[in-house]
Amino acid sequence: MTLFYLLMLTIVALVIYSGYDETLNLVKYLDLQFKYTILRVRMKFMERTLRKKLLIDRAKFKESFQEYIKNAD
Repeated sequence: MTLFYLLMLTIVALVIYSGYDETLNLVKYLDLQFKYTILRVRMKFMERTLRKKLLIDRAKFKESFQEYIKNAD
């Protein structure tokens, strides 16, 4: 409950100090930063998945290419 009161006090202080519009701009900025952080984390997981798939595909390609070279002779 104390955290809630501190948060409300901070928001009220920001509104008093910089005005309503600037406080909303700050909240929008923080929201965008949070969403961007989540997006970067998701991109890291996608990168790991793609790297694993590409390594598997690369190994399969090397095997099939070696077979192709043997059969071409």
